[in-house]
Amino acid sequence: MLTVRRSRGYAAWFGWYSRRQFRKHFHSVRVSVPPETLAMNTGYPVVFYCNHAYWWDGFWSQLCTEEFFRQNLFIIIEYQQLVKHRFFTRLGAFSLDRSKPRTVIETVEYASRCLSSESRNQNALWIFPQGKIENVDVSPMRFFNGTAAIVAKTLGRTSGIYLVSVVSRIEYLEEQRPELFLSFGKPEYFSATDAVDKSGLTRRMERETARRLASLKEKIVNGEISDFRTIVKGRESVNRRVEKFRGRVGLR
Repeated sequence: MLTVRRSRGYAAWFGWYSRRQFRKHFHSVRVSVPPETLAMNTGYPVVFYCNHAYWWDGFWSQLCTEEFFRQNLFIIIEYQQLVKHRFFTRLGAFSLDRSKPRTVIETVEYASRCLSSESRNQNALWIFPQGKIENVDVSPMRFFNGTAAIVAKTLGRTSGIYLVSVVSRIEYLEEQRPELFLSFGKPEYFSATDAVDKSGLTRRMERETARRLASLKEKIVNGEISDFRTIVKGRESVNRRVEKFRGRVGLR
């Protein structure tokens, strides 16, 4: 498997690059994070589990880490993709090869070691349990059991761990470019004394993700997005620039 070879220089460059790409391709990136998630005890690791509907998913994990958290970011990427883009290992990525069952066990073990390693910052793993990009409204939602296995394995090495749902939607509203909405859930805490039913936890994560995706869609449709903070503002679209020009020259 491919393991993490973290580089602060690469992380700084990628942070700049990802913001540049979001400004270029999106009208805005809006994020909602409850205070409970911001107030997590950083002495415990956290797993952010996310729906996987867009090519952009790996980009905004870095963006949110920089904007909201003081964390060591880890992210799992399919082996075939990480081989092509090895520089992601410099940002905290390591590989998973589902075609080789033995390496899946190795990845779970490695993930738990990363999460339980000593650090001044909170260790955070971003994972997309669907295992592939699927339509944002796919139903039923189906996850692999790997996330629950990582939680259980990590609890054998540390006294506690958080699990946080993150859902995303890209929507076209009133602008030429789309808007990205990211919604974090409240943290669920597990202690080392908790018995983790991997299958049961996976099914619960599926239901929570589907529920929160539906809730996010309803909020966007109803315009109830006042609790979302804009962390990236894109360039003005052509229609807005034309409107300003017409206003300056007195055209209606």
